[in-house]
Amino acid sequence: MDKEINTESKASKIDGLGTLGPYIVQQDNAKNFVYMSNVPQLCQDEPCMLGVDEAGRGPVLGPMVYGIAFCPLSKKEVLKTLGFADSKQLTEEKRDQIFDDMNRKDYAMEAIGWAIEAISPNTISTSMLRRTKHSLNEVSMDSAIGLIQAAIDAGVNIAEVYVDTVGPPEKYQAKLKDIFPKFKITVAKKADSTYPIVSAASIAAKVTRDHALKVWQFRERENEAQNSFGSGYPGDPVTKRFLGDIDLVFGYPRLVRFSWSTAGNALEKKAFDMEFDDADDAKGAQAKATYGSEKLSKYFSASKNETRKRNEYFRERCLEHVEDF
Repeated sequence: MDKEINTESKASKIDGLGTLGPYIVQQDNAKNFVYMSNVPQLCQDEPCMLGVDEAGRGPVLGPMVYGIAFCPLSKKEVLKTLGFADSKQLTEEKRDQIFDDMNRKDYAMEAIGWAIEAISPNTISTSMLRRTKHSLNEVSMDSAIGLIQAAIDAGVNIAEVYVDTVGPPEKYQAKLKDIFPKFKITVAKKADSTYPIVSAASIAAKVTRDHALKVWQFRERENEAQNSFGSGYPGDPVTKRFLGDIDLVFGYPRLVRFSWSTAGNALEKKAFDMEFDDADDAKGAQAKATYGSEKLSKYFSASKNETRKRNEYFRERCLEHVEDF
């Protein structure tokens, strides 16, 4: 049974499981956000290892979350004491407990820091569907590189980096080595099962994603007391039922990754067909429409001295002008 999470309380920082949900719910879930914990003094003074992993790469719903964790090389036993293992092999309750301990236990807070980036479904979809496509692997690598750089900027004394790969590990490792030549870098498959520091990053990412789904706030429809969309994986029966409920004009809310074939196929079967003119065609159409008559847009444009407020209909449904994607 899901634990009830208070989405009304405010949280300016994450200092345990109790403030994770309230912090996330304050963020705009249509955009990415980055959070970094306090950096322990030991992590600034001593050489550190840093692990990188993600959660939510495969689901059709919700954000993909990238996580990093860092710890002095001299404090490896702290990782063992906390019980880090591949987050996918742990129960949700165990992951939550470890995450809470790493943010509340003195011995953990003195030796371990972490950071996450929540990559919104909206960002994933627009990246993969825009004309100059940005693949999920590229989105993933950009996030990992950005988090490593954020740790450097925060003063973490990085010596070794361990990454759970996306794509061929050799190419990814070479790419990271070019960007961060001073570090010993290891990119490997199943790194979260091999390196405890990657397991720590995995737990930070997985717990954050789980709670992001629990506190998700719809802007296109009413929110529900409990999650009615499931885990987000296409094989989940609850997720399948959710994907079957399609607005015939507007499709799905922003929780859904439109770039996934599961969502695209469902929209093709049920939703109304929509046609959009290319820019060149639009100019031609406009020329034809305005020949010998007034431009229709005249009746919708604001005067020079007036700032036109968008209609409430469009604001409530989070519809925006798109010029380039």
